[in-house]
Amino acid sequence: MYHLDQDALEVFQGHIELDESYFGGVRKGKRGRGAAGKVIVFGLLKRNGKVYTIIVPDTKSSTLMPVISKRINPDSIVYTDHWHSYNALDIAGFSHHRINHSSHFADGQNHINGIENFWNQAKRVLRKYNGIDRNAFPSFIKECEFRFLWQSQTTA
Repeated sequence: MYHLDQDALEVFQGHIELDESYFGGVRKGKRGRGAAGKVIVFGLLKRNGKVYTIIVPDTKSSTLMPVISKRINPDSIVYTDHWHSYNALDIAGFSHHRINHSSHFADGQNHINGIENFWNQAKRVLRKYNGIDRNAFPSFIKECEFRFLWQSQTTA
């Protein structure tokens, strides 16, 4: 039987994309980062490989850096957007590349299109359920991880 923490010891190495996404229905009021009532999911994607997601309470550096330090080998190359919480990656000694989404989405190898693709696929799959109980959401997002890996392996 698959357990949610089965992959807890796996450490990603190589070219890793980092990003966060907000899940939840359309609500009035503030949108995007800080939108009330949404579930925040932080994700790591090893290029041409596996995705790892974790539900986080916020996107502060103090929340994200322990996950990054535990899950990514320090000699890896990490790619992020310009969210300020990723500034700590430079201090932590990672080889860190940023992409400025306000001007372009890719500059050669410098992009986070893989993890953005995962978010798009996960939201498309989860949307069909018309709402998921907050307690069941971790299982659903882990299933999306599995489907994404399976799909990438069968099309390669």
